[in-house]
Amino acid sequence: MACGADSAGQRRGRVSRALALVAFAAVAAVTAAQTQPAPEAASERVDKEAVTTQRWMVAAANPLAAKAGDRILAAGGNAIDAVVAVQMVLGLVEPQSSGIGGGAFLLVHDAKRGRLVAWDGRETAPAAAMPDRFLRDGKPLPFFDAVVGGRSVGVPGVLRMLEAAHRKHGRLAWSRLFDDAIELAEQGFAVSPRLHQLLAHERHLTQPRSRAYFHDADGRPLPVGAILRNPAYARTLRAVAAGGADAFYTGPIAQDIVDTVARAAHPGDLTLADLAGYRAIERTPLCDRYRRYRICGMPLPSSGTITILQMLKMLEPYDVAAMGPASFWSVHFVSEAGRLAFADRAVYAADPAFYRAPTWLLDDAYLRERSRLIRTGSSLGKAQPGEPPPPALDRAAWGRDSALDLPSTSHVSIVDRDGNAVAMTTTIENQFGSRLMTAGGFLLNNELTDFSFVPEDHGKPVANRVEGGKRPRSSMAPTIAYDWHGRVAIVAGSPGGSAIINYVAKTLLAIIDWKLDAQAAAALPNFGSRNGPTELEAKTAVAALAPRLRALGAPVDTLEMTSGVQAIVRTPAGWVGGADPRREGAVVGR
Repeated sequence: MACGADSAGQRRGRVSRALALVAFAAVAAVTAAQTQPAPEAASERVDKEAVTTQRWMVAAANPLAAKAGDRILAAGGNAIDAVVAVQMVLGLVEPQSSGIGGGAFLLVHDAKRGRLVAWDGRETAPAAAMPDRFLRDGKPLPFFDAVVGGRSVGVPGVLRMLEAAHRKHGRLAWSRLFDDAIELAEQGFAVSPRLHQLLAHERHLTQPRSRAYFHDADGRPLPVGAILRNPAYARTLRAVAAGGADAFYTGPIAQDIVDTVARAAHPGDLTLADLAGYRAIERTPLCDRYRRYRICGMPLPSSGTITILQMLKMLEPYDVAAMGPASFWSVHFVSEAGRLAFADRAVYAADPAFYRAPTWLLDDAYLRERSRLIRTGSSLGKAQPGEPPPPALDRAAWGRDSALDLPSTSHVSIVDRDGNAVAMTTTIENQFGSRLMTAGGFLLNNELTDFSFVPEDHGKPVANRVEGGKRPRSSMAPTIAYDWHGRVAIVAGSPGGSAIINYVAKTLLAIIDWKLDAQAAAALPNFGSRNGPTELEAKTAVAALAPRLRALGAPVDTLEMTSGVQAIVRTPAGWVGGADPRREGAVVGR
């Protein structure tokens, strides 16, 4: 860490003491409801209690998926075995969010080897993809014109990634990990309230195969409780269980994927060679310290961890604990840090295989200078990207990204009896992805719309432009944090598009600074800025802060913010888990 005559510690002490007085006054001025860990709930929330276990824990976005992971652990499997089982069930019961037609990022804490590994299962663009893929007459396509159909489909990565991780870290036989998903697919599962609600509002499931699967004979969305069977998905899983990921990336399943993309509205150019050539990448995790914790996550091409770490490091000089959870001052400071970090993200984050990735974004001196831009009496409104210190890459060489990065994703957190831990964020991008279902019973992603629609900005190339074989920038942020003893302390993540960054940052602050348990942290109102408005979650206590924030010059939006945090925290009493009340997640364990 950089230091000087005016060290970070000295400055932190002066600023913290001064800010504490301001923050305590602010906390006293706001209502008690604005600082409580269990705020007024939005209408769709279901109250959930924190879960405590001693041996293992699975937190996932659907109870059936969480139970599948729990059964694998009870059968002697480990965390990586369990996450494979969880993903296979999620792709069936929560198909709008993730599945084998999409991609994922996975962190694995291997207790035996004493190391953390980051697995990149992000989709790639077909080899034929060109930078103008989402332009029409030189202008960006409307979002759903780009999303729906074959043009948006990238090479799925989740199965190659899970297979590679399982070969290195797994315990049970690969073929045993598919049993729950196969049984559910054949016998059927009850349509959940969330799946029904999303289907009722979905207007782009026009492909006959996907429409027939999700609707009844009269064309109405399947009602809550309807039994939905997917024998085609069961056959696909049986093939993968027996033949490994090769059964997906080559042969009849691969041909079906290529045909589905080619025959769709807005056909794509995915080929058998693209599928056969896909490789998951084992990467070095990105880690930095915040307070007494070591926070670790995915490196580029995910922008999630680096943006969160920038925010935390910019907030570290200030007494965030004294501000209180979801108070006026904490919302203001977190939003200002978000503006600064997202400004950098828009310019500097992309697939590192295709450009010279910056190495200075977590430099202590750089972040101290950025942190000083946060003011108590005013908002930045819209922040500008930081200037790299010489002799780093010149900012002028890169244009600003125009990716829309809209949400539909899922997150899984697991710890096992041997001290292993996994955090996996998995996605097919927008809800129901490209809206294309294969004959194999799974939806295909629309991941390529995570690239910038515009390849140049004022004559400068955008780092995250479309290129053949490239991985689009992501916001997914699976996170494992270590305590001062070097033990796994927090396993967390969330869906939510680019808002994932603020959801995970809020969760870490809630646990580390505000000492909330995992469930209270997940339930805390959402807030933050993505270098646009300060975003406040509707129907929660933070929405009442809008007038005071506007008085600082901040644009403010109040909106639904449907995070899906799954968090597990080490405590003296054991593992304590929380599932976001905004979704159907569950925590199970023993």
